[in-house]
Amino acid sequence: MREASKWKDYAILDTSDGKKLERWVDYTLIRPDPQVIWNTPRGTAWQHADGQYFRSKQGGGHWEANLPAKWAISYGPLHFWLKPMGFKHTGLFPEQAVNWDFMRSTIQRAGRPISVLNLFAYTGGATLACAEAGAHVVHVDASKGMVNWAKENAALSGLKEHPIRYLVDDCAKFVSREIRRGHHYDAIIMDPPSYGRGPSGEIWKLEETLFPLLAQAAQLLSEDPLFFVLNSYTTGLSPSVMAYMLGVTVAKGRKKGHISADEIGLPVKETGLTLPCGATAIWEAKPLEFK
Repeated sequence: MREASKWKDYAILDTSDGKKLERWVDYTLIRPDPQVIWNTPRGTAWQHADGQYFRSKQGGGHWEANLPAKWAISYGPLHFWLKPMGFKHTGLFPEQAVNWDFMRSTIQRAGRPISVLNLFAYTGGATLACAEAGAHVVHVDASKGMVNWAKENAALSGLKEHPIRYLVDDCAKFVSREIRRGHHYDAIIMDPPSYGRGPSGEIWKLEETLFPLLAQAAQLLSEDPLFFVLNSYTTGLSPSVMAYMLGVTVAKGRKKGHISADEIGLPVKETGLTLPCGATAIWEAKPLEFK
């Protein structure tokens, strides 16, 4: 498992009974986590959390919290706004930091201008990592609110003037148009949801839509591509399956390249163990060590 272990502003303090206790800068939150199927003893820190998300039996849920409307978190030179959102989220997935490190290092080592396409780009973690490393980035997400949030994160990180193009669009439709336009990118990132809706009500179901989109997106890679990163939080989509899909799409017909796939996770302070938080498959032209 690849572990995002370099955080200073974030930590998982403990996990138990379907929940995780986290520190987000100066605030502690309790959030549900389906991976936490164990019930271990809980310390007193659980009793003093600043906020907790409660699921509803009817679907959805709600926060009970004493928190500011928003606050900032940092990961090296990258800065992000946080706020409690519906369906337990805060606007950031800390485990993705291990992928940000890979992207930044790979782009910096390339020694040439790099263009990046970030699909399902959310609040811009990967976008900012690539831009900070010197890449030109096209940031695409179906949610106008998320795209605006990404712009705020870029400004907070001092990257407002960097070459980032923000688009509110259905990712599948955008990829189809880019193929017709003959546009290409040196690196592509895909972080698709299990289920979602586009800006015009388009329905996205991962199992039905991922492979066709992956095959199309592979056509957008340049003649000398750097990497293709595919993320998933769908439990039924194993790293091996993701690697296979990259093998029959992105890697097909290429004389060089390497595919790696693994779970990504975060360290838990109480136990010293690693909590799995998702999976990533990567095709890269020149294998580099994860650091």
